[in-house]
Amino acid sequence: MSLPLDAMSTLQTLQAWSEQGALRRLDSAMAQFAAHHDAQASPVLLVASAVLAHMEGRGHVCVPLRELVRQPQSVLAWPDPMQTALSTLWAQLPKDLTHWLHALTSSCVVRSVLSPEGMLSPDEGQPLVLGGTPDKPLLYLRRHWVYEQQVARAVAERAKPLPDVDTAAARYWLDRLFPAPSSLAGVSPSPANASAGPSWQKIACALALRSRLTVITGGPGTGKTYTAARLLALLLATSPNPAQLRVALAAPTGKAAARLRQSIDQSLASLQVSLGDSMDLKHLTDRMGKASTVHALLGMQAGSRQFKHHAQQPLDLDVLVVDETSMVHLEMMAALMQAMPAHAKLVLLGDKDQLASVEVGSVLGDLCFQAQDNLYNADTCDYLQATCGEVLQASPRDSSPLDQQTVMLRHSHRFGSAIGELAKAVNMGVATRAAPQDLFDMPAPLGAYQLLARGKPQADVAKASDGPDVGKVVGMTGPLKPEEVVQLALHGRAHAPTCYADYLRIMQLGPQAILRSEQGLEKDQAQDPVMAAHAQWVVQVLQAFERFRILCAVHDGDWGDRNLNLQVQRALAAAGLLKPEGEWFAGRPVMVTRNDKALGVFNGDVGVVLPGATSTALRVWFLEGAALRSVSVSRLAHVETAFAMTIHKSQGSEFAHAVVVLPDSGGDMLTRELVYTGITRAKEHLTLVEPRAGLLGEAIGRQVRRASGLATLAFGR
Repeated sequence: MSLPLDAMSTLQTLQAWSEQGALRRLDSAMAQFAAHHDAQASPVLLVASAVLAHMEGRGHVCVPLRELVRQPQSVLAWPDPMQTALSTLWAQLPKDLTHWLHALTSSCVVRSVLSPEGMLSPDEGQPLVLGGTPDKPLLYLRRHWVYEQQVARAVAERAKPLPDVDTAAARYWLDRLFPAPSSLAGVSPSPANASAGPSWQKIACALALRSRLTVITGGPGTGKTYTAARLLALLLATSPNPAQLRVALAAPTGKAAARLRQSIDQSLASLQVSLGDSMDLKHLTDRMGKASTVHALLGMQAGSRQFKHHAQQPLDLDVLVVDETSMVHLEMMAALMQAMPAHAKLVLLGDKDQLASVEVGSVLGDLCFQAQDNLYNADTCDYLQATCGEVLQASPRDSSPLDQQTVMLRHSHRFGSAIGELAKAVNMGVATRAAPQDLFDMPAPLGAYQLLARGKPQADVAKASDGPDVGKVVGMTGPLKPEEVVQLALHGRAHAPTCYADYLRIMQLGPQAILRSEQGLEKDQAQDPVMAAHAQWVVQVLQAFERFRILCAVHDGDWGDRNLNLQVQRALAAAGLLKPEGEWFAGRPVMVTRNDKALGVFNGDVGVVLPGATSTALRVWFLEGAALRSVSVSRLAHVETAFAMTIHKSQGSEFAHAVVVLPDSGGDMLTRELVYTGITRAKEHLTLVEPRAGLLGEAIGRQVRRASGLATLAFGR
C-alpha cells in the first residue's frame, strides 16, 4: 500500500521528472519556491506550480485548470514513457476541479481574482494569480496576468468608435484610393479589385478612421502593407493638420521593418502618380523616417526589461503601423500599448495563422480569434456603406468593439496558385484529398501531398506539356540524406536553379567587374567610382544571397540548421566557391542572435561578410531596403552562420526559393503552424524536404493553440 501523497513526495516526483527531462529544472524549482513560501503547500499547489512554469517555457500564458484536471496528458503532450508516470501521480490527486481551486485559493502564494470581489481584494504581490472565470479558471505567473490585463484594457479602450468621422470626406478619398478597375486609365488594377466580393482593403481603411485600434490580418500577398499605405494616405487627406501628422513604422525584426518601409514607400510612390498634385505623399514619406524594430521604437534599455517610452513618457507620434504582429509576444505588446499616446492610432498587421513568437503569448491569434466570421453589427455595416459603398449583412451574433475593428484580407497576390494552394491545404489541415462528398461526385480539393506530387516535373525534365505550376512546389520524400539538401544549396533543382552559388560567383567577381562593365555609374557617383562600385557590388551580393534559403524546424540533429550549416559550408568550399579560413571569412552569411543597440543590430538581422571598399578588413554588411550598413567583424560577438536557419527566425522574410526541411524525428515541435510559416516564406519556388514519409501529414495533424485568457477578455466572452 502506497503512502498518501504529501508535499515532500510530490517535490521528489517533480525533481525526478526534471532529471528525466520531462520537466525543466526551472519547473521543479518553481514548485520548491511555492513550498518554501507556503509551509502548508498542498500537492495540488506544487504540481500546478511546476506545470505552470513548464507551460510558460512552451509559450503558454497560463494553465487551463479544467483541462489539466481532466486530461493532463493532452495538456502536457508528453511522450508515451512519461504518460504512465503522469497517470500514476494524477491518480493520487483530487479528481474534481473544485478541490483544485480550493487548494490554490487557500495558499498565500496565490491571488484569486476569479470573482469581482477578488479583483477588489488587497493585492499582496502573490507570485501566482488564479484568473479566468469560474467556469474556465486559469493559473498565471503574476507578471503574465498583469501583461494580459494591460493589453485587454488597452484593446477595449482603443477599439471604441470615435464620434467625429466625416463620412462624406471619407467616401470621397476612399473612392479615389481604391478606384474601380475601369477608372484606372492604364494603371494595373489594385489587389483590392482583383476578386469578386467586398473590398476588404477598403473596408479596413474605413474602419481605421473611426477608432484608435485596427487589426488587419491576412496571408502572404493579401495586401496588408498595400492597405496600410493607402490608410496612411487617407489619414493624411482627412487630418485637420496634415503637415504635422507624425507616422511611425515598426516590426519585430530589422529585416521585417526594412521590408515594411520598402513596401510602404513603393505603394505611396505608385499612389502619388495616380493622385497627382492633390496630395503630397512624398512629404509624408520623408517625415516618417526609417522603420524600426519594436525594441528600438520603445527605447530598449541595456540590461533591463524597461523601456524609455511608457505610460508616463509616451511615444511622440499620431499613427503607428506594426507589421508581422504574430511575432510580437505578450510582454512586448503590453509595453507597446502602455507607450502609445492616448490620441494615437495603432494599426496591427500580420498573419494570424503563422507561428507565434518564441516567447510567451500569441497576441495576434487571440485578437483575430473571430476575424474570419465578419461579426460586424448594424452600426458598423451602416458606417461602411456610407464611407466606402460596401454593403454587408449585419451579423446576428453578439459582437464586441474589437470585432468591429478587425478585418481579414482573403485574396493572395504574392505567388502563383501552387504555393498558395499548398499553404491553404496545410492551414486547413488537409494532408490528402478526401473522398467526394456531394451528390454530383465533384472532386474534393487537393491535399498537401497531391499538390506536392502535381508540382514535380516528370523525370525532372521540362516538357511542353508541363503546366505553369510544375516546379513551383516540389516535395522530396524519404528516405533521404542531408547531402541531398546540400546539393540544392549548390545547384538548385529543375525549374528552380536559384542557389547559394549565385551570390558567391558575384562575390568572386568583385567590385572591379562593375568598374569594367559597360553599365557605368550614376553621374553623382563619378567623383568616387571605387566607393560606388563597391557599394553596388555589395548590394548585388546581398540581394543574390537573399533569394535562396534553407529553413529548418529544429537546431539539432542531422536535419537541424547547425548540421546543415556545417555541411553546406564544407560543400561550397569543396566546390571552390568559399575559402573558410578561421571564424571570419569572405562570403560567410551570419545572423545576429542578440540585440545590440550601440551597433544598431538586432536579433534576426542577416548579413554577409565582405571586405570594405578601401581595406581588406572584413565587415558584416546588411541591406535594409535600399540602404547599406556594415559592422566590423571584431565587434560582432553574437552571431551564427546562416546558410540554414530555423523557420522561427525566418518570419518577416521571403525568398525566391525556400527549402523547408522537416526533422526525421518528428515530435511536438513539428506543427501545422510551423509548416505553414515555412511554406509562406517562398515567393517563387518551394522545395519541401520530408526525410521520412508521413512527416508532413504528422505536422498538419498537430495544431497548436497556446493557452491564454486574452481572447476572453478582449471579446468579452
